Formats: sequence, structure tokens, C-alpha cells
Amino acid sequence: MSEAQTVRLSYEDGLRAVELAREAIESYVRHGQREQPGSMREAFYQRTGALVRIESTRGRGSLRGCAGSYQSSDQLGHVIVDSAIAAASEDSCGSELNAAELGSVAVSACIVREVLLTDDPLADLELGRHGVAIDAGNRGGWLYPTIPVENDWSANEYLDRTCRKAGLAPTAWRDDDAMVVLFGGEVFREREPNGSVEHLSNL
Repeated sequence: MSEAQTVRLSYEDGLRAVELAREAIESYVRHGQREQPGSMREAFYQRTGALVRIESTRGRGSLRGCAGSYQSSDQLGHVIVDSAIAAASEDSCGSELNAAELGSVAVSACIVREVLLTDDPLADLELGRHGVAIDAGNRGGWLYPTIPVENDWSANEYLDRTCRKAGLAPTAWRDDDAMVVLFGGEVFREREPNGSVEHLSNL
């Protein structure tokens, strides 16, 4: 089953998505406040999922937060803000982002444009294009679309690691009662903290 999203972002839309995510992160970290999207670009009124990722550039670097939803009934602008705040909170990677880190983290945003519920993940999964979400029983989890390319994972390893993140056995994605969802989207990310934004157009 495939659910097509109508969202198509221009580079300017993607640039604003990353800016909005950073503004929301900084407002939350510095003042404990939720940033309002304000006057949004036209694309941001559409209803689709979004994910925000925060990566440290200090030393060898590390993931500082990643949050969001691949499906949402809310307007995209609000989903970006809420995802950014969740990524910066202690619930994401176990410790809340602090103000001293703001100048050394890079922000990226994935805007979901298609969702596919698959019964053959290995056949349908395209590395570098799809994020993966797995639900089984009362456990679930997902991984960001760029992760397998960054880590040189095979499709099997990507699916196994998504299961581990969900608290499941690594091969749980093969079980008949597991629900595997692939989501594709537009990824925009800062090349460096507060720097220029690149569009990963291969997704």
C-alpha cells in the first residue's frame, strides 16, 4: 500500500525548513519556549510528516537528537517546530541539548513525501532514498533516510538496526506480524553549524 504525498519543496522551501528547525531548537534551548512558525511558506501549510536531526560537529561528532513522525495530520510548519524541539529534548538521545552546544551542531530536516507499507522490505527498500519504520506488538522505531548511506550499511543491516532501535530482535522485520513502513522525502541539511544548506536530491 502506498500513500503519495503532494508536498514538493523548492530549495528555498528546504532552506526555510532548516532555518525554522534551528530557530525552534534555539528558542527551546535558550528560553524554554516553543517557536511559532509565523508567516509560513505555502508548502508549509500542507499536511505531512517531517523529521529533524541534530548532529554534533565536535571531535568525531555524534548524534545529539533525532525526532519527528513520518505521518502527521498537522501542518508541515508546526510538525517541523515540534520535531525540532523533541530532537533537542532529553527524551531523544538521553541528554538535553544545552546552549553551549548550539554553535557546534548541524541541523537537517527530512520532509516526507511518500509512505509505503511493504510486505517485501528487501525488494522495495532503496538505500539513500527510504527511511524505515518498524512496529511489532507494542514496540516501534524508525531510522533516518541518510543513515545507511553514511554508515555503508546493507539493506539487511539497515532493517536489523531499525529493529534494534525499536527494542525488537534484529530480524523481527521478517516476522509476519511486523509492520514495515518505508518513507521517502526531501532532506535538507546544514553543511556546517549555522552554515549553508544542501539538498540531498538523491532521496
